[in-house]
Amino acid sequence: MKAGLVGFAQSGKTTLFNALTGLRKAGGAVARGQVNLGSIKVPDPRIDALSAIFKPKKTTYAEVRFVDVPGGAGKGSGLDADALRALAEVDAFCLVARGFPGVDGSAADPAQEVRDFDAELVLNDLGIVEKRLERLRKEQQKGSGEYHELERLHGQLDQGLPLRTMTWSDAEAKELAHFSFLSRQPLLVVVNVGEEVAAAPPPPEVEAAARERGARVLALCALVEAEIAELDPAEQPEFLRSIGLVEPARARFLHAAYALLDLVSFFTVGEDEVRAWPIRRGDRAPRAAGRIHSDLERGFIRAEVTHYDDFIAAGSEAKARQGGKLRLEGKEYVVKDGDILNIRFAV
Repeated sequence: MKAGLVGFAQSGKTTLFNALTGLRKAGGAVARGQVNLGSIKVPDPRIDALSAIFKPKKTTYAEVRFVDVPGGAGKGSGLDADALRALAEVDAFCLVARGFPGVDGSAADPAQEVRDFDAELVLNDLGIVEKRLERLRKEQQKGSGEYHELERLHGQLDQGLPLRTMTWSDAEAKELAHFSFLSRQPLLVVVNVGEEVAAAPPPPEVEAAARERGARVLALCALVEAEIAELDPAEQPEFLRSIGLVEPARARFLHAAYALLDLVSFFTVGEDEVRAWPIRRGDRAPRAAGRIHSDLERGFIRAEVTHYDDFIAAGSEAKARQGGKLRLEGKEYVVKDGDILNIRFAV
């Protein structure tokens, strides 16, 4: 699962990407104007607690993959071909909007950047829908189900509204998935603010603009996050207190991106490894098993399941079993966030 980091010029997008991935600290800062990739571990206190209990040889956190998408053309002139190709390959967008004065002294207007970016996605999708509708008309398929579904989408897009704010049935989503509509992708707006307001909530006008577009929003200061990323962990608390923060915004951002991708975590535990595994919300047990290894999905029999909360309350697997908190689930079981799984299989 990949989230695309996008933004207009001077938004601080690449600065944020460097801070999140830690590449600058490692001496490998990304190049501007190129597609850059990075995997970022998602902090999870549940993994910390399980590792403290099992004391494994290895602890593995869930990861989110980020793509630093190169900027497109200027506002209002459309996304360029490279940007469109990169956007089509991600599962959600994180728009970095400038919340500080520009180098030329221009005032920040992050709410307008939200509307401008989403308008380009809408225009891209509108062109796709109109082209397909025209072809269906030429093929005399105006009575087809696809034609009526696309007409409904056209009505939405023609009003300048993104597809993510529409209600889609499972059948519609499956029927139209091959179009890869950009304005249907989940959107997280990250307002990149100045250091003096690093601890402040997002501006109300940006929250309103994001809400209208079916998007989520949070505020952070990319320069501050970059400074924090380069500090020794022991020095970070004092620095955070000096600017009015309790913790780096990095963790808040990563959790928001994880939710944006509609991911949940299940856990596997033992003396060798304690690990968080990301899956799509709603995935059933065999698919979750397949995240561990394809053989586990192919030969899935059942899963031993204990929820993290029940495990911690019991204190051990044996006590959870004695208390009836460890249960066997079959192929139709929908894995919940925080489930601890042990897969039984045969191949």
